Amino acid sequence: MTTWNVILIASVLALGLKLVGFVVPARVLDRPTPARTANLITVALLAALVAVQTVGAGQGVVVDARVPAVLVAAGLFALRVPFVIVVIAAAAVAALLRLPGWMS
Repeated sequence: MTTWNVILIASVLALGLKLVGFVVPARVLDRPTPARTANLITVALLAALVAVQTVGAGQGVVVDARVPAVLVAAGLFALRVPFVIVVIAAAAVAALLRLPGWMS
């Protein structure tokens, strides 16, 4: 089973969990455990997708200019910088590292 299969299965399960929310009575969903689970699954799927796209290359792991760019973006998000600035800064970091050929 590849990473993408796991991501797709988890995505289907998360969607199914959200669709069940329309069928299950509100008193069941108001408990803390189902609400927390639904929120954490969404965050975990997004984090897994970012990780796979950042360091994944086929079936291997590649560390290139994307890793520092994602770290810069994470730091700027922690500082609550506007999204457009985060994207521009991360792109600039990746471009500057690739320009002299340090990281391809």
